[in-house]
Amino acid sequence: MTAGSGAGPELRGEDVPLDALAGGAGGPGALGPLLATVLDSLDAGTALRSGPLPAGSPGEIAALVADALSAADGRGALARLTELLAYGAADPADPACAAHLHCPPLAVAAAADLAVSALNPSQDSWDQAPAATALETALLAELAALVGYDPARAAGVLTSGGTESNLMGLMLARDQKLDGIVELDGIPPGGRPCILASQAAHFSVQRAAALLGLGELAVIAVPVDHQLRMSTEELERALAEASWAGRTPIAVVATAGTTDTGAIDPLNAAADLAGRYGAWLHVDAAYGGGALLSDRLAPLLDGIARADSVSLDWHKLGWQPAAAGVFLVRRAETYVSLARRAEYLNPVDDEQAGYPSLLGRSLRTTRRADAFKLAVTLRTLGRAGLGGLVDACHELALAAAAAVRAEPSLELHAEPVLTALLFRYRPPGPTDEATVDELNGQLRRLLLRTGRAVIGRTELPGVGPGRVRLKLTLLNPHTTAGEVAALVREVVGAGRRVAGDRAG
Repeated sequence: MTAGSGAGPELRGEDVPLDALAGGAGGPGALGPLLATVLDSLDAGTALRSGPLPAGSPGEIAALVADALSAADGRGALARLTELLAYGAADPADPACAAHLHCPPLAVAAAADLAVSALNPSQDSWDQAPAATALETALLAELAALVGYDPARAAGVLTSGGTESNLMGLMLARDQKLDGIVELDGIPPGGRPCILASQAAHFSVQRAAALLGLGELAVIAVPVDHQLRMSTEELERALAEASWAGRTPIAVVATAGTTDTGAIDPLNAAADLAGRYGAWLHVDAAYGGGALLSDRLAPLLDGIARADSVSLDWHKLGWQPAAAGVFLVRRAETYVSLARRAEYLNPVDDEQAGYPSLLGRSLRTTRRADAFKLAVTLRTLGRAGLGGLVDACHELALAAAAAVRAEPSLELHAEPVLTALLFRYRPPGPTDEATVDELNGQLRRLLLRTGRAVIGRTELPGVGPGRVRLKLTLLNPHTTAGEVAALVREVVGAGRRVAGDRAG
């Protein structure tokens, strides 16, 4: 590979044709001045916002967008709308933006993603993405080894995220466990199929069951402990009861990193029980899979290599621009029901001649080369470098828990497992649980409306009042313990203000 002469003479912003292409010989020359415009506008919009999100109500933000869309045209549209996007962002790089599993991407990953956007390869056939096809295959072998699979026997694909990956895992479970015994009405002779997942499992498990024709009621919710980990005893009881009732357990879904507490289900016990009842084991490690990068936290995922399939998301604890999901199976032969032949994409004679196809690995057809940014990141930082970022975020969560414990008006739900924690504000004096729930919802919205902070809100499993909790999800490894403590103080201040307003 040799360096070419480039894109010819460098263009100035006013010289770039409005219909210039990002690829081809002239693409880099056209992109250069446009990127300068984008970077300047990102700077300007971020400076105007000067916080984790813009102050104002949803209606006020929508009005700003409408005004900008009506005023932006021609050469000024890129600058004006990029500045608006930056101003109106909930910026996960800000220390006070800590609500969701929404990471600030690494600069090197964003730069790599730009290359993919400019070249626009599609992974549905080799002749649209020669190098990207080979790169994704090689990357997936590395990730299979990271999980503990034999790369020579495993298979997988890059996905849009955990929702797609969970759907794929349960689709393969259905096809493997019900193939050949499903009658015309979709009900196997042994009874209706069921899927077992914890009460804290991601909602995409129910959605997948519905999409697969099993119905959301096919999912049996297994009780959890205080940390929101699935109970081994309750899983065993649920499997036994389903079997006694004549149902067919086709899959057990174990979560490695719940969205609220980062809890990790007992993976080895889940594997034992799934094997005993002939069920597929799918591990949703969309969040917790990042622990595999850390020597300190990787032991938390002991047993993940026993899963039949695994979901990973590197746009969480991997600092990639979305999307960067990964779906893996332990045995490539279990992928058979996804195999597809489209003569215009993967004709038999091409494959026989050595031209590989990834079409049968994905639920999608057109698919961008999301593996590229992750490959660049892994080569740039290595597992040790990324593991250090994971450890830094874990330390932040521990510091946040300490800050919460130090505030008399805050109640910590449980010690952090990964990088998330739940807590709530409780005003001094006797206050009923329903009022406490309302106060926590109101203080969160106050922080949003004033642009002071973005914190999460969730509810614990169960019924009745007293279950609302606030959530911090700490995914910025450059945030300091002092900034986390300041964020906790913002929550307390907002709580006092809301409680005072209610009392007045």
